[in-house]
Amino acid sequence: MKTEKLFKYIIISFMLGLFVVSYAYSARIKDITSIGGVRDNQLYGYGLVVGLDGTGDSVKNGFTDQTLANMLTRQGLAMKNKTLSLKADNVAAVMVTAKLPPFAKIGTRIDVIVSSIGDADSLLGGTLPMTPLVGADGRVYASAQGPLVIGGFSAGGSSAKTTKNHTTVGRISNGASVERELKYDFDKKKEFTLNLHNPDFTTCERVAGVIRSQISDINAELIDSGSITVHMKDSFNKNIMDLISTIENLDVPVDSAAVVVMNEKTGTIVMGENVRISTVAVAHGNLSIQIREDKQVSQPLPFAPAPPVGSSPAKDESGVTIAPGGQTVVTTETTVGVSEEKKKLMVVPSGITIQEVVGALNAIGVSSRDLIDILQTIKAAGALQAELKII
Repeated sequence: MKTEKLFKYIIISFMLGLFVVSYAYSARIKDITSIGGVRDNQLYGYGLVVGLDGTGDSVKNGFTDQTLANMLTRQGLAMKNKTLSLKADNVAAVMVTAKLPPFAKIGTRIDVIVSSIGDADSLLGGTLPMTPLVGADGRVYASAQGPLVIGGFSAGGSSAKTTKNHTTVGRISNGASVERELKYDFDKKKEFTLNLHNPDFTTCERVAGVIRSQISDINAELIDSGSITVHMKDSFNKNIMDLISTIENLDVPVDSAAVVVMNEKTGTIVMGENVRISTVAVAHGNLSIQIREDKQVSQPLPFAPAPPVGSSPAKDESGVTIAPGGQTVVTTETTVGVSEEKKKLMVVPSGITIQEVVGALNAIGVSSRDLIDILQTIKAAGALQAELKII
């Protein structure tokens, strides 16, 4: 009896272990997909930043003075033919950009980025007056206004200057108010599309399979390696919002291609878990040549005797007269050394995992930059079963 109970406990523990392992390699559908047609929309606008401390545009650039004159004209000031007299350097022409999130309602606040397009030195301390933001269709969707946050500074004189961060780009948190909504008629739809962020046939099939197995009265069909159409049957008794909420929180095992990404500038290497290497022998060594030059100084003996009276002074090989009593001589001694680092030839077996790849290469004492050269050579030999990306 005790043996049966022990056996049951072992089986239960084993099944729980399998569940934990499979869950650890899964991701929620909402984290790997997006709903077709639901996306951010880009907004942009042109305006002025005012209130700068002499760090704005030199109004002579043309478009800044015209913009300033137009703005003052709209305020009731007659500025026709007076732009040449403007010399205010506390104004800068800027481009304002923002993202309109999906389902944003009128009055929703969004962040904006303000970037100088003139010759301003800094936007520190500036304020953006009301600036309309338009979409790709030319319609106004938001209005931006407020003080800028730079997160840095710039100061200097005629011969020296110090700068922290980028002072010609600023941000206004919640600086724009949405004035127009985008319509999404989800309530009237009977189907929608899920698009994978990283298209993959295996992952796409797994997503469709999990949806079909967990939710009844719907169809989930693959369109291609990155899209799945979810269609509600007439017998489905919930609305599409409930269906999307349920699907978003389903866990799916994510598969990925074997990829090795290398950054030669920083020596960074990132490998996927599916990277495999065929049987290959690896040897790596460095040849070091060191050249050293030492200066040798020869001093004359103290109180060296002078040449006899009436004799001509001694001269060296180059014809330079040697002073009486001896002369200090400097000679150069060159030493050349050659050393070659010895490495053992290591055989990497076929089909090993990424952990074994790293362990085997670390065992022969390679650095990250050496590892980049080794992986490129292994790829050239056709033994690296992965895509090699160099950035």
